[in-house]
Amino acid sequence: MVDYKTLGLVNTKEMFARAINGGYAIPAFNFNNMEQLQAIIKASSDLKSPVILQVSKGARNYANQTLLKFMAQGAVEYAKELGCKHPEIALHLDHGDSFETCKSCVDFGFSSVMIDGSSLPYEENIALTKKVVEYAHQYDVTVEGELGVLAGVEDEVVAAESHYTKPEEVIDFVTRTGVDSLAISIGTSHGAYKFTPEQCTRDPKTGKLVPPPLAFDVLDAIMVKLPGFPIVLHGSSSVPQEYVDIINQYGGKLPDAVGIPEEQLRKASKSAVCKINIDSDSRLAFTAAVRKTLVEKPGEFDPRKFCGPARDEMEKMYKHKIKEVLGSDNKLAQLD
Repeated sequence: MVDYKTLGLVNTKEMFARAINGGYAIPAFNFNNMEQLQAIIKASSDLKSPVILQVSKGARNYANQTLLKFMAQGAVEYAKELGCKHPEIALHLDHGDSFETCKSCVDFGFSSVMIDGSSLPYEENIALTKKVVEYAHQYDVTVEGELGVLAGVEDEVVAAESHYTKPEEVIDFVTRTGVDSLAISIGTSHGAYKFTPEQCTRDPKTGKLVPPPLAFDVLDAIMVKLPGFPIVLHGSSSVPQEYVDIINQYGGKLPDAVGIPEEQLRKASKSAVCKINIDSDSRLAFTAAVRKTLVEKPGEFDPRKFCGPARDEMEKMYKHKIKEVLGSDNKLAQLD
């Protein structure tokens, strides 16, 4: 049993409370390799922002749970080296699909876990979520549950269509499960193809897809039911078109990739949404930089020469998200 506090990590309870009161959202960035982790810590430390390091079940298997534990501990020490005296870093399991997976993460030093029973019948979702909460809370680990289904593909999480969260269910779900935060569905989606062309309009000047707006009426209804309760948005990458264009220019194939407009994420972050998940944007930044470098320098075979520029591009993207989109660089959010 590894106590996350010995690794220097924190759970999400206090950071969420401050975010709700301060009108900003905590960045929750998925990572799969060292370069992503370095970029996340560099960006969040430079801006003195709290941050949630997210790991999917697939990423955890890819990295190895023992190495991951020391990477998280190293991230805390790296943040201190960068001048953040008291970093607030949570290590979070994203889309845990079973009690066993969540338990294993708690036992290996995660400070927060998500149990995603959203595809189950309502009562089964409650039973599974409650079981995870009862175990995790013994060790002061926070738990995120989910109501509603997001469309799209992210690692093992696949859904053909979305189903909005039902506001009339949220009080019962939160009360009976004891979760610390709730992921909802209001139109965000996993992956780089968040909407089909048929769901969008096209900008007549650029020909680019314009996605439909998020269902803020659903969010508002949930906030009325659960005033001050931490709400989470999954599938919130903006899919920056500059990265899509670079990827396509240098041999990639991402036609009609489209994400969530940043102004809608800014609007959400000023509400009870205090955690916004971003994964695809960093994958796009990484891939764009790697493709560009290898095409322009076809003789290059040193991974540092193409992973380094990719890391720099991701750091720039992370800083933009923290500062401009989530508002986590304001004085209420900043750490010492």
